[in-house]
Amino acid sequence: MMQKQTHNNYDRTLLLVTMLLLGIGLLMIFSAGFAIAKDVTEDPFYFLKRQALWIALGLAGMFCVSHFNYRIFKRLSFVILLLNFVLLALLFTGFGSTLGTEARRWLSFGGMILQPSEFSKLALVIFTAAYMSRRSHSIKNFWTSSIVPIVLVMITFVIIQAQPDLGTALVLLAGTAMVFIFAGMPLLQFTGVSLLFLPFLAYFLVTEEYRMQRIFSFRNPWAEPFGAGYHIIQSLFALGSGNIFGVGLGRSMQKQFYLPEPQNDFIFAVIGEELGFLGATAVILLYLIFIWRGFMIAMKAPDIFGSLLAAGITFMLAIQTVVNIAAVTGSLPITGINLPLISAGGSSVFFSLIGIGILLNISKYSQQYAA
Repeated sequence: MMQKQTHNNYDRTLLLVTMLLLGIGLLMIFSAGFAIAKDVTEDPFYFLKRQALWIALGLAGMFCVSHFNYRIFKRLSFVILLLNFVLLALLFTGFGSTLGTEARRWLSFGGMILQPSEFSKLALVIFTAAYMSRRSHSIKNFWTSSIVPIVLVMITFVIIQAQPDLGTALVLLAGTAMVFIFAGMPLLQFTGVSLLFLPFLAYFLVTEEYRMQRIFSFRNPWAEPFGAGYHIIQSLFALGSGNIFGVGLGRSMQKQFYLPEPQNDFIFAVIGEELGFLGATAVILLYLIFIWRGFMIAMKAPDIFGSLLAAGITFMLAIQTVVNIAAVTGSLPITGINLPLISAGGSSVFFSLIGIGILLNISKYSQQYAA
């Protein structure tokens, strides 16, 4: 048998699902954020216009990335890593912004707002995939194959958490962890590294009172219905009000200043209320198809780097989806992680689309066999 590589079309299913999720996102952002946008900015279309602009930029980036060979990211992985640390460092300069919150997570450049941690997730997956693919022959040797990316991931994790943004930091860990798993890291090593992160995680949880409140409220939100449990209760009210078919698009009551960030973190609750169980289920099915196609691309990639990169990007988006929906439904504590491609958030949707562009590019190259 002789092996040859062919240049195929994109994964059209992945592209179609992506466009459907973006369309649902725009529709629901307008519906969920209409009242708040009108109250805060006097422009009811504020969130819609802002998201549409970022989606346009993201689609342009996705189109460009999908048209050149993904292997260029392997050659540029160190440059991408350096850019990641430069952007994170800028947060602690005059360019850093809190946007009226207590968290310093954004960079402001002449009216343009960027969240570096969204870039960090993609950058660390790219670097880890490139580094591990170069050392695939020595994967069982921890010190030569894994220690460098682990240290760099830990440094990035600490910086992002310090903003503070523990949710995004955990997504970063999940994405890079999948790269290690796909690379074939021995189970004993992976378990040891995972245990290494537990003291850091425990420390960051117990040193912030609001995080502990979220954990306790998750166990019994009704203990503090107007305090730490308020958000979860309002989300459950929204989902319960939707029943099977929903109350109708635009008719949500909970988005009227009851749900926090209805156009962002809790947009799935508005989907459940307005579109009902059927609408929420349809959205979940779209995400399941997306994840399935992403991992299929990873398994059919023509080289180790493509496989690791596709697996990391797919799992990173998958874990965000699972954690967001789980938090909205009261199955996990609230983390502040948004719903990929649907929630409002410029940097999030932009870098998600760049990652999807990489997936589409990898899908064009597959191992075909001929006699």
